[in-house]
Amino acid sequence: MNTDNIDKLFGNLKDSFDIEEPNSGHNKRFLDKLNSQSNPVVTSKVSKQVQLWKPLVGIAATLLLVMTLVLVKKPQNEVRDLANVSPEMEKTQSFFTSTISVELKKLESESNPETKIIINDALIQIKKLEVSYENLKVDLTKSGDDNRVIFAMIKNFQNRIDILQNTLKHIENIKQLNNISNENNSNI
Repeated sequence: MNTDNIDKLFGNLKDSFDIEEPNSGHNKRFLDKLNSQSNPVVTSKVSKQVQLWKPLVGIAATLLLVMTLVLVKKPQNEVRDLANVSPEMEKTQSFFTSTISVELKKLESESNPETKIIINDALIQIKKLEVSYENLKVDLTKSGDDNRVIFAMIKNFQNRIDILQNTLKHIENIKQLNNISNENNSNI
């Protein structure tokens, strides 16, 4: 229908609209008449049904909200490492971390002014590998336990141990050179 036709229609019906306000108490009188004509048993059954559904809808909404929060929150917080892949990988990670810890303690016990530079260099390299390992953990989480990422994580542990063991060998060589030098000095 065209807007001009609508305007004409309402223009023709302008005087026939009921625009008067009802008397005060109209709503009460209307409801009283309605209640006296209708069957009270039917209205009470309907009201009981409505009252029964209200708590059920609230419970259902609460359960839906809780389930949504649990399902949405779980995957976002979990960053996986080797221990999350399998029980064997958990043992592997535990072995490597304990070995690295032992080697670090050995390195700390060998610290002296002559070996300080070598030890600091080794610790810087270890720190870089630790940062790389954190990136590999994120990659493992994203890739869904990709074997290449798992092997890279194991290689990272092996590299850290190699650095620590090589540093300890260098320190041992320095000690031997110092002993030889001290023996030569005492023999002269």
